[in-house]
Amino acid sequence: MQPSFQLPQPLAARRIVVAMSGGVDSSVVAALAARTGAETIGVTLQLYDHGAAVGRTGSCCAGTDIRDARAVADRIGIAHYVFDYESRFRESVMDDFANQYLAGRTPIPCVKCNMGVKFTDLFTLARELGADCLATGHYVQRIEGPGGAELHRAVDPARDQSYFLFGTTQEQLDYLRFPLGGMEKSVVRQIAGELDLSVALKPDSQDICFVPDGDYAGVVRKLRPEAETTGEIAHVDGRVLGEHKGLIHFTVGQRKGLEIGGQPEPLYVVRLEAEQRRVIVGPRTALAVASARLSDINWLGGAEREGRFLAKVRSMAKPVPAQLAGDRLFFDQPEYGVAPGQAAVLYQGERVMGGGWIEETA
Repeated sequence: MQPSFQLPQPLAARRIVVAMSGGVDSSVVAALAARTGAETIGVTLQLYDHGAAVGRTGSCCAGTDIRDARAVADRIGIAHYVFDYESRFRESVMDDFANQYLAGRTPIPCVKCNMGVKFTDLFTLARELGADCLATGHYVQRIEGPGGAELHRAVDPARDQSYFLFGTTQEQLDYLRFPLGGMEKSVVRQIAGELDLSVALKPDSQDICFVPDGDYAGVVRKLRPEAETTGEIAHVDGRVLGEHKGLIHFTVGQRKGLEIGGQPEPLYVVRLEAEQRRVIVGPRTALAVASARLSDINWLGGAEREGRFLAKVRSMAKPVPAQLAGDRLFFDQPEYGVAPGQAAVLYQGERVMGGGWIEETA
């Protein structure tokens, strides 16, 4: 299958930089780019020392991924470079991740990584290498519209990553290419097998890269030892129901792990009061949100920044009808589990119009 890198012909006179993470998706992008005849350069950013991040012994998963990327580059005959961005990643992504939890928010480090290290620093690297574009293995579509490049959902809804890319700027979108956005994941693996790539059967990453075992609290605890300060668990009606072992163990909408029994109805985390170190719980009805205030709104939808959209307030949530007025997003129907720190991404049809960070709810 020939991808569309949307570069002026002839491709043989062009240069494509591919962000190679060591997984099957970016490896296939590199192979497809090389097959176009353009000069292809694979770039891998070493972002973290896995052992240092989570206190494990043994081999470093980041190191394994780098070796996988290099093996694929050798197999398809392209140049491959590794750049050490560990300190930058820690400052802009991992430290922010820990600080957000301490502030009682629910962070999305993958968005911060895309907005910073990947689509800012890697963007600059690709430019310095004289590339005509930067290609990645993200499952989104870049479509040329009447007003320029547009960001659209992937063809494969189970793989769509548009929610995590809402912070992409128009300048970045003009330069980026996403050749997998029009493919099903099964086709991508089939291509990897046909090209005899060593990563063809490599499992997909299921967790945040620096939290591969899903122990978010453990990572925050290592970065911020003060994170396990105890506090009250209180009902929305004011009753104190118990004590918790640290805000880092809770997120809005959570039901399990509260460890308070004897209640007449199931209780959920309604909000986190960071200054008081207090977890507020209540019935599911207390989670209903009518509106949310957004900050740092990034807009890709042209001049009109207000109106009716479909809003996605969690990565796994179904988009729901909403109205954007200024920085306030009003839901047509009460929305549940809307958490400060998450993003609200706005769509019209398949197109990403923009999005912002949820600061507070009402």
